Amino acid sequence: MKKRVVAVLTAAVMAFSMAACNSGSAGSTTGGSTGGSTGGSTGGSESAAPAASSGELIKVGIINNDPNESGYRTANDKDLQNMFTTANGYDAKFAYSLKNDEQIQAAQGFITDEVDYLLLSAADTAGWDGVLKDAQAAGVKVTLFDRTIDADPSLYEASIVSDMAKEGQTAVDWLAGQGLSEYNVIHIQGVMGSAAQQGRSGALDAKVAAESNWTIVQQQTAEWNAEKAQQIVQSVIDSNTPFNVIYAENDDMAKGAVAALDSAGISHGVGKDVIVMGFDCNKWALEELLNQNWNYDGQCNPFQASYIDNIIKTLESGGTLDKKTIIMDEKGFDAATITQEDVDNYGI
Repeated sequence: MKKRVVAVLTAAVMAFSMAACNSGSAGSTTGGSTGGSTGGSTGGSESAAPAASSGELIKVGIINNDPNESGYRTANDKDLQNMFTTANGYDAKFAYSLKNDEQIQAAQGFITDEVDYLLLSAADTAGWDGVLKDAQAAGVKVTLFDRTIDADPSLYEASIVSDMAKEGQTAVDWLAGQGLSEYNVIHIQGVMGSAAQQGRSGALDAKVAAESNWTIVQQQTAEWNAEKAQQIVQSVIDSNTPFNVIYAENDDMAKGAVAALDSAGISHGVGKDVIVMGFDCNKWALEELLNQNWNYDGQCNPFQASYIDNIIKTLESGGTLDKKTIIMDEKGFDAATITQEDVDNYGI
């Protein structure tokens, strides 16, 4: 790989942000779009393009989940598309899939195309060692974003992630604080094996195992999809199994679950029959909390492009990174205390 010298250097890397996490299909590849940085993007300063003094663009291959899968993913993809443009000094290609094997195939293709940087939001945590070793052997620098993977940290430069386990623990702690005599939970999971699913499921599974008055009446993946979530909840309603909590691992699945409740005339939200919980902090979801139709929403920050841009600038200048892992600060929102200002500031 060619060594580059960056015309304009940005030394400050790795600031923690407080802003607004999930996963699609199709391995299609497209060029980057143009435009400004997505509103709410934090963690790095906007500066001159990182193109080399020779005028060459930095080649970047970006592997992500389907941008149409959720509001979180749409915001995440838009943030990346706005950053990795020719105007900003990049030649970027994008590939999308929910399937690990398709993502790995796309990664191999980017390595063959001799990209300089591979940016990865993995569909599954496992199975990445081989392709990352291939990338390293080819001189391709890898940065993880949004998702962690089970691989030797020496195989990638940096990881910009949410603490999914903490997201799950924060949500379960909030639920425990509601003081119900019994917790009969419909647990709607995301794509199995993803970091978001593992983190958000883990805390609930542990709580149910530890407490005699906590029961999971149904636990099933809806793969981040609202319609599948609606079908899961409808099947529980049809079985006449009692429940009083919907724990959905993203906002879209919570929305589908609520559609089933509404169809059956079951009340939900603050002081109602069923507690509704989601994740990602879509603006429309936070508005459901503000209107007290939902009870809780866990934050997940989709704006990672400026962090990655700063990492690339630092590496291109021959510098070293201060941190291997950047964990973004996040919170949970309660319908009893959320404000319009929260909706405006944290909704995506």
